[in-house]
Amino acid sequence: MTIHKEGYSLLIKTILVLGLINFALAYFLPCYSVLNTVVQVISALLFLIVLQFFRNPVRTTIINPKHVIAPADGKVVVIEEVIETEYFKGPRRQVSIFMSPINVHVNRNPISGIVKFFKYHPGLFLVAWHPKSSTENERTTVVVENENGVEILFRQIAGALAKRIVWYVKEGDKVVQGEDFGFIKFGSRVDIFLPLDAKILVNLEDRPIGGETVIAELV
Repeated sequence: MTIHKEGYSLLIKTILVLGLINFALAYFLPCYSVLNTVVQVISALLFLIVLQFFRNPVRTTIINPKHVIAPADGKVVVIEEVIETEYFKGPRRQVSIFMSPINVHVNRNPISGIVKFFKYHPGLFLVAWHPKSSTENERTTVVVENENGVEILFRQIAGALAKRIVWYVKEGDKVVQGEDFGFIKFGSRVDIFLPLDAKILVNLEDRPIGGETVIAELV
């Protein structure tokens, strides 16, 4: 288990702030041993909570051009046919994975191929399950075309807690299935838009593992 690079600066800041608080209490209120102990315990718990947000477990992805791999850990909250209005402008099968604060927040490429489209949208921070979060929240849209000419759209969506989306791709990049394409700090969701003839291999409430679980099979 390693720590993702997005967590380094925040973890250092957390250590400095918590260390300063504990030092100040010990220096100015040395007689309040119980209070100092309580604050030390709370500080340790807070640090562990922040630390687990940025864990980056090793995942083994079996590369397969017919497979669509889960781009994130979490829970499947949407499986439905929708009209995708930004890029395809037509019907697609949507699968959405909700990432809670306790999930791994690394986002991984669901397929290998070439990035045909990328766009960042500033926006709101509605709760991730809000019906309008997919179109009104801060988000990114990525479209990758695989070796067979099939295009998959996936979208990082911020939520009420997730105040920063990070991405590592741009149009023209060649990406590899299972490798990092971004990070959403403190959770939220990822939407995947698939062809209508794709075979969905997950059900609502399933908990896929990012980079490993096959969520769909392409024709």
